[in-house]
Amino acid sequence: MQSILVDLRITRDEWLKIYRGQTNRVYARARDGRSIQFPANILTPYIEHEGIFGSFLIQFDDQGKFANIQKL
Repeated sequence: MQSILVDLRITRDEWLKIYRGQTNRVYARARDGRSIQFPANILTPYIEHEGIFGSFLIQFDDQGKFANIQKL
């Protein structure tokens, strides 16, 4: 299993765009410089009143499919 570490800062207004269906993907840059995109719904457990903030370890299988996400 592979993993990637990202620092996210998604404001409440940005999350509302996702919630309203204007987009369903999150685009971010990993700490190691790689660009990553993933389905926004994997962040649902981490929504707070002001948005989503923090460092996340995203794990995926050898085919690049999402396996797990963990807030650090």
